[in-house]
Amino acid sequence: ICALLFASLYILCHFIITHFKKHTDFTAVHDDEDAAVNRIALGLCTFTLAVALGAVLLLPFSIISNEVLLSFPQNYYIQWLNGSLIHGLWNLVFLFSNMSLVFLMPFAYFFTESEGFAGSKKGIMARVYETSVVLLLLTLLVLGMVWVASAIVGNDAASRQSLYDLWEYYLPYLYSCISLSGVLLLLLCTPFGLSTMFTVTGKLLVKPRLLEDLDEQLSCTRFEEAAVSHRI
Repeated sequence: ICALLFASLYILCHFIITHFKKHTDFTAVHDDEDAAVNRIALGLCTFTLAVALGAVLLLPFSIISNEVLLSFPQNYYIQWLNGSLIHGLWNLVFLFSNMSLVFLMPFAYFFTESEGFAGSKKGIMARVYETSVVLLLLTLLVLGMVWVASAIVGNDAASRQSLYDLWEYYLPYLYSCISLSGVLLLLLCTPFGLSTMFTVTGKLLVKPRLLEDLDEQLSCTRFEEAAVSHRI
């Protein structure tokens, strides 16, 4: 069931990305190597968007499934909407969210920008090696920065020991911080976006005829007629 739900989200996200992407991306690349790299990046981006959409729809799906089970407790055909399915979906979304955030999206970006190490043979694997090395160095840099920040804030054995357990401490903390920054960015950009949208809409829409003042138009027409007569 989880695989079917994710496959449905993946197909939906693929159609969304291919609909909004530029026509020169991913398809109109003459080099076969660049086309393959772009297709891999497209797959990674589609996977990430499917995970994000699943994370957004997870809470409504949990509420709706709970209400359906409470409304039809004896129905055999909806017993698959049980608690184990919901817990499994929550665990999978948490796992794939961290994987997409930490590995897949940086890998997709560095993979499209990579060209292979100097002196190495050209090909997909050369780009994969360069992307892996750059991603590893970036991971070590981030871990080192977090280690230094933890040593500055709390200089004790407990804070240093917590860094060893990445799954219990570092990844949830990183996920929460990035989610918080995304929410703050959304709260900051939404008012400007709405004001811009209403401004553009007001410029594009035509004022209805019913709201126009006919007396004012008649007065303007009389003034224009008098001005033309005066010129003649």
